[in-house]
Amino acid sequence: MFNVEHYNGTKEQNYDLLLKQLKALIEDEPDQVANLANASSLLNQFLDQVNWVGFYIWKQDELVLGPFQGLPACVRIPNGKGVCGTAVAEGKTQRVADVHEFPGHIACDAASQSEIVVPMYKDGNIFGVLDIDSPVKERFDETDEKYIEQFAKIVEQYI
Repeated sequence: MFNVEHYNGTKEQNYDLLLKQLKALIEDEPDQVANLANASSLLNQFLDQVNWVGFYIWKQDELVLGPFQGLPACVRIPNGKGVCGTAVAEGKTQRVADVHEFPGHIACDAASQSEIVVPMYKDGNIFGVLDIDSPVKERFDETDEKYIEQFAKIVEQYI
């Protein structure tokens, strides 16, 4: 089983280890909900200075809350609304240094200051998003974005 890991390498080395842990955790499990739940838990314990890590799943033209770690969240997000809906509408990662400067930001947790959202696909169609919030402004940098996108790509293979 998994234990809390203490990551002692460089940021890149730690992310590489995280990606290996993710694959080992979900590669033999066919259940989508179980894989999303474990992926959000693993990422939540890996990242510091975050207050929400989880997935929204695309259903009937809107994002619906999926497995997550954190405080209760908004259940439904329309296409194009907030950071998550914008990630879907634009089909690209949204890395927001200050959510209060993002037009139309949806404040599910008042403590959130920055956010990164990665759109995810299954069979070429939108599946949903991986959403991570932080109570710290400018929490996510280019390295985080690169590896969180890779994390999402691995999850895509097992949903």
